[in-house]
Amino acid sequence: MFNDIGALELVTLIVLAVLVFGPEKLPKVIQDVTRTIRKIRDFSESAKQDIRQELGPEFKDFEFEDLNPKTFIRKQLDNDDLGLKEIRNGFDLKKEMAEVTDAVHGRDSDPSSSSSPASPGSTGGRVDMTKKPEPPAAGERPPFDMDAT
Repeated sequence: MFNDIGALELVTLIVLAVLVFGPEKLPKVIQDVTRTIRKIRDFSESAKQDIRQELGPEFKDFEFEDLNPKTFIRKQLDNDDLGLKEIRNGFDLKKEMAEVTDAVHGRDSDPSSSSSPASPGSTGGRVDMTKKPEPPAAGERPPFDMDAT
């Protein structure tokens, strides 16, 4: 319950409780707080049991932690019924981006050419965003509208 409270914070809370409630009333306050926490836990567990009973036998393995989206996604990714790991491992973003870049620049996107050394002036499949595109030669149409980009 208190996994994220450090030692210094715990000592500070104890000193603050002694100062606020006093050493005489502190044991009674601690009993009241623990009793209240126990009642809240019991109420929560009974509510969970009621919900499980109302949902029926199809949801007997239902865990309320699965309602957290991160937990649900993590559980579904671990369960490889849909082949998600194969899809995720088969998708190479760098390769796809290199192919798109090559297509935009009009270069051959043959996989054997990607292993060859880069041509002079090329950045190894990367686009240099600091360089402005060169204007087309006279009479040649630009590949895109310079004013629109």
